[in-house]
Amino acid sequence: MASSSSFAPPKLADFILTERLGSGTYATVYKAYRKGNSREVVAVKVVGKKTLNKASTENLLMEIEILKTVRHPHIVQLKDFQWDSENIYLILEWCSGGDLSRFIRSRRILPESVVRRFLQQIASALQYLHERNISHLDLKPQNVLLSGSVLKLADFGFAQYMSPWDEQSVLRGSPLYMAPEMVCHRQYDSRVDLWSVGVILYEALFGRAPFASKSYGELEDKIRSNQPIELPPGARVSKDCRDLLLRLLERNPDARITFAEFFAHPFVDLEHMPSADSIVKAKELVLQAVQKDQEGERSAALSLYCSALEHFVPAIYYEADRQRKDAIRQKVRQYVSRAEELKALLTSDNKRSFEEARTSRDVLREMSQNHPRLLAALEMASTALSKQKEQAEYLKKHIKMQETERDASLDRESLTESVRSCEFPCCVEQTVSLAVMLQV
Repeated sequence: MASSSSFAPPKLADFILTERLGSGTYATVYKAYRKGNSREVVAVKVVGKKTLNKASTENLLMEIEILKTVRHPHIVQLKDFQWDSENIYLILEWCSGGDLSRFIRSRRILPESVVRRFLQQIASALQYLHERNISHLDLKPQNVLLSGSVLKLADFGFAQYMSPWDEQSVLRGSPLYMAPEMVCHRQYDSRVDLWSVGVILYEALFGRAPFASKSYGELEDKIRSNQPIELPPGARVSKDCRDLLLRLLERNPDARITFAEFFAHPFVDLEHMPSADSIVKAKELVLQAVQKDQEGERSAALSLYCSALEHFVPAIYYEADRQRKDAIRQKVRQYVSRAEELKALLTSDNKRSFEEARTSRDVLREMSQNHPRLLAALEMASTALSKQKEQAEYLKKHIKMQETERDASLDRESLTESVRSCEFPCCVEQTVSLAVMLQV
């Protein structure tokens, strides 16, 4: 079926192998084209049989078995596998954007908003694997590939089927991304993948891994240390991002964030991850908002409009067609405008109700001058209402301050169009900033 030499790619019956993309101990990966009219681009992982020992053979068979069964938009697809007397060939989905490691190095550090979108995609793939008791065991930026703005987990050479109670003792993965329990105790379970995600998140935000070292000895000392992981001095990340980072990078696996907690964490926010379902959810909520609006239920309508906008944002981010993307933006502008109108009407209604209530209280107070108990009750109610108004004013000022800080942050980062599109706020008081961003 194939022949090879040390100077040229192997020859396959159905594919033309071209440039070499990378190589490791057991395999070399080539870019290839399918013969025929389709000229489909693929990646071919070539594993030399002579390089395999018992352990690596088992790993390869497990990799093929796992990739044959998984289908997920954020996991590299195995299209086929073949073999001959010299090699085993894995025909894989082609990802044109290289790997995440190169992407990070080319930009030094990534804005938190970009990192969050990337993390959502990694989390989505991990959730899919976790539901099937599959652990990757070699998560690192080099094994996360990009195809446009889409991330895909790759290289399942160390992956294993592991139930939550299963433990392993064989070292797997890359030392810089290995969880401490894997190195220090040689006993570990699926939670090592969570540590590796934390290292990837840290490296994307700060440009280096938390255990970055000049030598293996220095790296091993850092891994075996009992010192907790700390963020770099002056690190500027959100509260949710900081919380997730430190909980992922907890040395003690029993104290580390669980998979369930990770998938539900507000920084991951899988509910609002860009996907094909985003536009469906947004339209459903808008229809409900319009109905409530027509029925005169302003508060419910405003809430539903804002919920819809939280799904329209990832829908814009996900949509690849420029015309459809612009059409969604145009619709969102209309919904933002209506949300602002409803907010103004509700504010006016609340103010009028407060004034009417105050007038009624004055009349009651005059009538109760000769009834001390009734007068005392009115005074207590008046005090409670005043405090409620003060709290509302404080909350309004606090939200306005958050808006100002966020807008300033966006100006400093100067994000790309796709990133700006995904930074829509979710609360009622932030729809003004949302409208500004839609003009981009």
